[in-house]
Amino acid sequence: MELIDGNLQLKEIQKLEGHTDRVWSLAWNPATGVAGIPAMLASCSGDKTVRIWQQTPSGRSSGSWDCKAVLEETHTRTVRSCAWSPSGKLLATASFDATIGIWEQIGNDFECISTLEGHENEVKSVSWNSSGSLLATCSRDKSVWIWEVLPGNEFECVSVLQGHTQDVKMVQWHPSVDVLFSCSYDNTVKIWAEDGDSDDWHCVQTLGEPNNGHSSTVWALSFNSTGDKMVTSSDDLTLKIWGTDRQAMNDGFAPWKHLCTLAGYHDRTIFSVHWSREGVIASGAADDAIRLFVENKDGSIDGPSYNMLLKKEKAHDMDVNSVQWNNTETSLLASASDDGTVKIWEFASVP
Repeated sequence: MELIDGNLQLKEIQKLEGHTDRVWSLAWNPATGVAGIPAMLASCSGDKTVRIWQQTPSGRSSGSWDCKAVLEETHTRTVRSCAWSPSGKLLATASFDATIGIWEQIGNDFECISTLEGHENEVKSVSWNSSGSLLATCSRDKSVWIWEVLPGNEFECVSVLQGHTQDVKMVQWHPSVDVLFSCSYDNTVKIWAEDGDSDDWHCVQTLGEPNNGHSSTVWALSFNSTGDKMVTSSDDLTLKIWGTDRQAMNDGFAPWKHLCTLAGYHDRTIFSVHWSREGVIASGAADDAIRLFVENKDGSIDGPSYNMLLKKEKAHDMDVNSVQWNNTETSLLASASDDGTVKIWEFASVP
């Protein structure tokens, strides 16, 4: 995709309505949208349900989206986060009722095949590792749990990670190595890795204000396609770019360092950030707008810098809680909002 400033637009393809409360989070099914399988998107909401949306196979981005299933009567409070396993066969959901639901598509229906309990209160986020063998969850109880996926859809908690001093907002596995990242109300991102000699997980690095980290709640993080850069978003109104040595990382843990800060673009909390495979960073914030950023390739001696490609004012009527690029159709972006809607956008050059 050639990125030419001024000739780009974020075009609304469809508004998906059906949730009766704010929509918190979105997840594209990674096994869909390829080889003739229609793209599928999950959305979760304060209305205690998850909706599964599927693209009608009438061609590429022009196809319309329909609600294929409503997952309900399992969670008794807000569903805050959802994530598909890498195979696309299982969907994990995190709820304020302190449980995690594991759903499987059986025929045209989705069934809750397992409920994971243990967190003391609201579960905020779920994330699968790249092989689908581990599931991470985090909670307002300040803990991060790692679950091992066993045969027969059994899940065993193999580690409870204590280190954050406040509510943990998000967990995210690195895209290629089994290293876990968590971001929190305590203004830090913590990085967790397994001890080589034992099965114990421990915190190997904390990214906080002393090392150019955020000065307020860290809401979200996302990796670039090669896994050697990460972007974080915060209540301090900034996005921060972090980098690591990819070669060293493949041999185990390699420390992350701050590369640059994107400040002055947002004037309200940045709730969500997602890095596309094409290298475009999308951010969603409490100012109802979506912004897109891309690295400035002019090459500065001070390290990388990023430019804003476009700002979509009034993308939603209220806060934008989640932005997610499609993993196969890289011009498609989905967004979710307090206004109860999900929107599908196409990022393209103006004809």
